[in-house]
Amino acid sequence: MSSPQSLLIHGANIILPNGESMVGDVLTRDRQIVEVAPQISTAAATTEIDAQGLTLLPGVIDPQVHFREPGLEYKEDLFTASCACAKGGVTSFLEMPNTRPLTTTQQALDDKLQRAASKCVVNYGFFIGATPENLPDLLLATPTPGIKVFMGSMHGQLLMDQEEALDAIFARGDRLIAVHAEDQARINQRRQEFAGIHDPAVHSQIQDNQAALLATQLALKLSRKYQRRLHILHMSTAEEAELLRQDKPSWVTAEVTPQHLVLNTSAYATIGTLAQMNPPLRSPHDNEVLWQALRDGVIDFIATDHAPHTLAEKAQEYPNTPSGMPGVETSLPVMLTAAQEGRCTVSQVVNWMSHAVAVAYGIPNKGAITPGYDADLVLVDLNTYHPVRREELLTKCGWSPFEGWNLTGWPVTTIVGGEIVYDQGKVNTQVRGRALSFM
Repeated sequence: MSSPQSLLIHGANIILPNGESMVGDVLTRDRQIVEVAPQISTAAATTEIDAQGLTLLPGVIDPQVHFREPGLEYKEDLFTASCACAKGGVTSFLEMPNTRPLTTTQQALDDKLQRAASKCVVNYGFFIGATPENLPDLLLATPTPGIKVFMGSMHGQLLMDQEEALDAIFARGDRLIAVHAEDQARINQRRQEFAGIHDPAVHSQIQDNQAALLATQLALKLSRKYQRRLHILHMSTAEEAELLRQDKPSWVTAEVTPQHLVLNTSAYATIGTLAQMNPPLRSPHDNEVLWQALRDGVIDFIATDHAPHTLAEKAQEYPNTPSGMPGVETSLPVMLTAAQEGRCTVSQVVNWMSHAVAVAYGIPNKGAITPGYDADLVLVDLNTYHPVRREELLTKCGWSPFEGWNLTGWPVTTIVGGEIVYDQGKVNTQVRGRALSFM
């Protein structure tokens, strides 16, 4: 396809770093953006893309995904997931440690980095997971965006549900701590209360708003105690959003998933266990409060929590069904469709899905269309609507909670490091992303 040396995108509606837009050209050379201008000579480039009628955005950075490799490749693997990323306009991802083996040591982290270098068509980074025993690795392992702590909805070594063990993690080092905030004791108690019920809608009652709030309160308490950099993953409740609105330390950030903005408990009636995830879907009221918190900056950015399971696994009877849903292919169209509906602006979507993520994780030279930044870009079509179709998905699990939704803002072309990795429905599987660095 294109050469990485020189690429000219001509006539696009470019979303600029200040949030404004202009129709113009972008020239990239040797993996970087070198010029943004109303018009650039075609002689400057070896490859040209005619982007008339399309909108150019910085590539999406998805800061929370579960790509299942190593150990669970029958659900997804780094190659299939990165191809799905390319189709969805996601040019970089941060992946979670609950693989087999767990990513809790430098050796396991190195193994993932080596796998990604040989397989991933987009850029990549990997969290290290906290256990009660691996404090030295948490302090020294590199490169990593941070430490992932499962306060609930987990079993085995990665479950960190005791305040004493959590305190020891927060007390040492200065690396970012990202928490899955659900209170395991409350979940255990409510599992007993609701035992024997097989309607998947009960999932949102078992892992209720209070379970999320209790864990977020504890994480904030420990973060304040040590002034430790904290990130709250997939915030899902109005109560948590209001807690942060009242008192959010400057070193704390939070994210929300598209599904917690646009899906709610009514989805169980239509898609059953495909709506089951952790933390669960909430009420329409939670949707609205989360939207407002996102628009107001109480919540900082968007992540998908892409967590695929097979249709056979999802077809089992609740509670034997696994929690999680895919999302990297649909997150940008879902959010851009919301923008077209007036819920937010396109420039806000750019901030939430690119710029703010790069800032929060200290990822240099990403998340903006400006000279000197990496040429990770996505051209989207905001004038055409197209339904989510199962047969068109690239994720190995082969389904989406948004199947049948008519969305706009679908990527036409995705560019990673100045190379066209996805164009007009096809992935260039020869492209390779690079390991992200974190400042």
